[in-house]
Amino acid sequence: MKKLVVIKRNGEEAEFNKQKIYNAVSAANKEVELIHQLSTYQIEAVTQNVSEKIFAASHAVSVEDIQDMVEIAIMEMRGYEVAQKYVRYRHNRELARKSNTTDDGILSLINLSNEEIKQENSNKNPTVNSTQRDYMAGEVSKDLTMRVLLPEDVVKAHKEGIIHFHDSDYFAQKMYNCCLVNLKDMFENETVISETKIETPKSFYTGCNVATQIVAQVASNQYGGQTITLSDLAPFVDVSRKKITQKVKEELAESGLSATDKQIAKIVHKRLKEEIKSGIQTIQYQLVTLMTTNGQAPFVSIFMYLDEVPEGQTRDDLALIIEEVLRQRIQGVKNEKGVWVTPAFPKLLYILDEDNIHEDSKYWYLTELAAKCTAKRMVPDYISAKIMKEIKNREVYPCMGCRSFLTVEDGIRNPDGSRKFYGRFNQGVVTINLVDVACSSYGDMDKFWKILDERLELCHKALRYRHERLLHTKSDVAPILWQNGAIARLEKGETIDKLLYGGYSTISLGYAGLYEMCVRMTGHSHTDPEAKDFALSVMQKLNDKCKEWRKAENIGYSVYGTPMESTTYKFAKCLQKRFGFIPGVTDKNYITNSYHVHVTEEIDAFSKLKFESEFQKLSPGGAISYVEVPNLQNNIPAVLSLIKFIYNNIMYAELNTKSDYCEVCGYDGEIQIVEDESGKLIWECPNCGNRDQNKMSVARRTCGYIGTQFWNQGRTQEIKDRVMHLSMPCNVSKSIQYHAFNKK
Repeated sequence: MKKLVVIKRNGEEAEFNKQKIYNAVSAANKEVELIHQLSTYQIEAVTQNVSEKIFAASHAVSVEDIQDMVEIAIMEMRGYEVAQKYVRYRHNRELARKSNTTDDGILSLINLSNEEIKQENSNKNPTVNSTQRDYMAGEVSKDLTMRVLLPEDVVKAHKEGIIHFHDSDYFAQKMYNCCLVNLKDMFENETVISETKIETPKSFYTGCNVATQIVAQVASNQYGGQTITLSDLAPFVDVSRKKITQKVKEELAESGLSATDKQIAKIVHKRLKEEIKSGIQTIQYQLVTLMTTNGQAPFVSIFMYLDEVPEGQTRDDLALIIEEVLRQRIQGVKNEKGVWVTPAFPKLLYILDEDNIHEDSKYWYLTELAAKCTAKRMVPDYISAKIMKEIKNREVYPCMGCRSFLTVEDGIRNPDGSRKFYGRFNQGVVTINLVDVACSSYGDMDKFWKILDERLELCHKALRYRHERLLHTKSDVAPILWQNGAIARLEKGETIDKLLYGGYSTISLGYAGLYEMCVRMTGHSHTDPEAKDFALSVMQKLNDKCKEWRKAENIGYSVYGTPMESTTYKFAKCLQKRFGFIPGVTDKNYITNSYHVHVTEEIDAFSKLKFESEFQKLSPGGAISYVEVPNLQNNIPAVLSLIKFIYNNIMYAELNTKSDYCEVCGYDGEIQIVEDESGKLIWECPNCGNRDQNKMSVARRTCGYIGTQFWNQGRTQEIKDRVMHLSMPCNVSKSIQYHAFNKK
C-alpha cells in the first residue's frame, strides 16, 4: 500500500498518522457543551474523510492543508461549535510558533530532515558544515525579511505563490545578484585581495591563478552568478611567450649551443602550450574545488569570443586558450573514485561568428571541438553573434552567470567611447506567476488583464524594496567589488548609489508559466497559432511596464525569463491548493520555466529553437533556450548541424544530453528516474538497480546550468517528463535538410 507522506511546517517529511486527526478533533469536541458535541462515529467519519483526500492527492500535502481539510470535514458534520474550538486551537498554536520562527527550520537543517532545503540548490551538498552554515544564516535572513524588512502584502503574495521574492535568504545583507567581472581593470590597474595588493600578472599562468582568486572573492560577496572572459587573459599569452623566449635564449647561451630563430620559436611554442595547459587546469580545478562562504563552488561562466580581441597574434592566442579549455572540459574531472565525470562549473559560453561557423572559417576547428565537448559534457552553450547583434543594437556580450543579460538602451560607455559591459551587475529578481493570474481570472480575458496589471504593480513594489535595500550601501561592505575593480573603483566610505541608476545595473521582472497561462486562458499551448499572439501580447505587456517604470525612475528594469529551480515546485503546490487540479495547468508538481515549450510537448529541435527565438527577443533582461538530444558522441555532424541552426536563428541556446555514472557497477549510460514504494521519485541505475545517490554521478541541466547534487520532487518530475527533441537516426537527415534550408 502507498505510504502517505506529509510536509511539516519546518519542511521536514513525515509519515501520515490519521490518529493525530482523530485526537485533535476529539480534543476540540471535549471543549464544547455535550449537546453540541460530535459522536464517536462522526469523529471517525471526519478522520476517514480527510485521510481519503490525503491519499488521493498526487503530491505530499502540508500540515496546513490537512488542517484546512479537517475544518471543512467538521463543518460538513454540522459541528459548527467544534469547528470554532478547532480554529481557536489552530490560532493559539500559530501565535506560539510565531514567537520564534527559525528554531525548527534550523534544527531540521542540522538534522538533515528538511527535504525542501536539502534539495533547494542542485549544486549544494547539504551535509557539509559550510553549506549548513550558509543555510542557517539564510533561515535567519528569511525570517527577518518576511517579518521586518518587507511589507505584508508582498510577503503574503510570496507565501501564496502569487509572486516569488528571490533569494530572501540573502536579502537582509546588502548584496546584489549577479555580474560581469571586470578582470581587465583588475589586471591592468592592480587589485587588492584580503588587504594584499595583487600586481599585474607577469605571466599567463599567474593571470589564471589571480583570476580564480578574484572569482572566489566575488562569489563570497554576492549570491548569484558571475562571468569572466578569456579575452582578459589573452594578452598574457604573449607576456609569457616573450618571457619564455628570453629564458630559452639564456639557456642556449649558457650551454654554448646555437639555434635558428625557427628552432627557438618551436621550443618556445611547446613550452608556451604547456603553460597554457597548466593555467587552464588551474582555473578548472580551482573553480571546481573552491568552496566559497555560501557553501558551493563559485557559480561562474567563462566567455569565449574571438572577436573581443584584435585580429592577429592576440586573437590567435585567445584561440589557443579556448582550445585548451574545450579539451580539458571534454576530459572532465576525476571524482573521489578516480572516475572522469562532468563538473557543474565553470559554465562555458561559446560565441558563434563568421570566423568559426563555416567549414572554411579560420577557427572552424574550435567549433568542431566545441561540438565534441557538448556531446560529451553538455557544454559549451552557444551565443549567436549574428542574432545577438540584431537584438542587442549591434553588440555582443555575455550573460551574467546563467542567463541574466544587460540591456543596451542605457548608453553606459567606457572612456574610449565603446559600450561598457564588464563591471556591471543585476540588483535582484522578483517573479510573477502568470499561471496564477490566469487561474484567478477563471478564463475571463478582461479580468486577466486587470489582475495582471495589479500583480505587476505588486512586483514593481517588491522590486523597489530590492533597489532601496541596496541604496546607501557603502563601498566598504565588499572592497573587492566596489573599491578594487571587480565592479567599480569607489572611494572608501562612498556609497554605491550612482551605480543603481541610469541603467548601469539591471533589476529584473521575472515571469514563469507562460505555457500553462495560455492553456488556462485559451485551451491551447502557446505553440498553437490560436494562443501564440496572446502569449506574445502578455510578453509585450511586461516589457511595456518595465519601460514605463524605467522612464519614471531611471532604474534599469528589464524582463527576465526566470530560471526556477525549487520555485517551480512551490508555485505548483500553491496553485493546486488555491485552484485544485486543472488538466494541463495545475496537474503537475512543477510549472514551466519562463516562455519554454512544455517539456512533454512533442516538437522537433529546430522548430522549438525557431519558435522560442521570438520570445527571447521579448526577454531582454535574460533568456536561454534548450533542446533535449540523445547521446551524439558518435554523431558530431548532427551536433554541428544544430550549432549552425542556432547561429542563424536564435541568440542563446544549449543542448541537453546526459552524463551519468554508477559507481556500483561502472555503468556510464543514463541513470533513470523511477517511483519507489511510497510514490516518491528516485534515481536508479538501470544496470544494477543502485538507488544510493551517494554512489552515482548524475548531471542534468535544469535552469541553464548543470546540477549535480540532485533535485526536489517537482524538478525531478519535470526532468522525468522531458521528451526528446532530436531522435536518431531519422532526424539526422532532417537536421542536414534544415541546415541546407537555412544556408539558402
